[in-house]
Amino acid sequence: MKKVLLIFFLSYIIYSFTEKEQKYQKINQDSKLIESIKRGKEIYIDMCVTCHLPNGQGIPRVFPPLANSDYLLSKRAESIRAIKNGVKGKIVVNGVTYRQIMPPLGLENDEVADVMNYITNAWGNKNLKMITVNEVEMESKN
Repeated sequence: MKKVLLIFFLSYIIYSFTEKEQKYQKINQDSKLIESIKRGKEIYIDMCVTCHLPNGQGIPRVFPPLANSDYLLSKRAESIRAIKNGVKGKIVVNGVTYRQIMPPLGLENDEVADVMNYITNAWGNKNLKMITVNEVEMESKN
């Protein structure tokens, strides 16, 4: 009986430390995401608002919407590459085909990550998995 209680007690202690570490990591990641979103909003206003508009709605059949965008959330890698390298050719967003050319914006990898974190968490989009500089570096090479 004492062994069972001892095992239970030790398990409880280990679990409580693990849980606190996980909470700390989540809070730390959340604060990093919030800061990235703030920086991304500034970049969006400077670089993207002309075509995609302040509300992220874009211009129908000319510039695709970012608000409630199925493409943005389901094609994460392609979206990163579009911001980093530009887009040529056809893309389909929310069932509408777009064929405009988006030139590369000349953003650094950290700026691409920040703007992606902003647009994937604005206007009805929700992305809890933070886009990192490492992810942008990997995807922009593909």
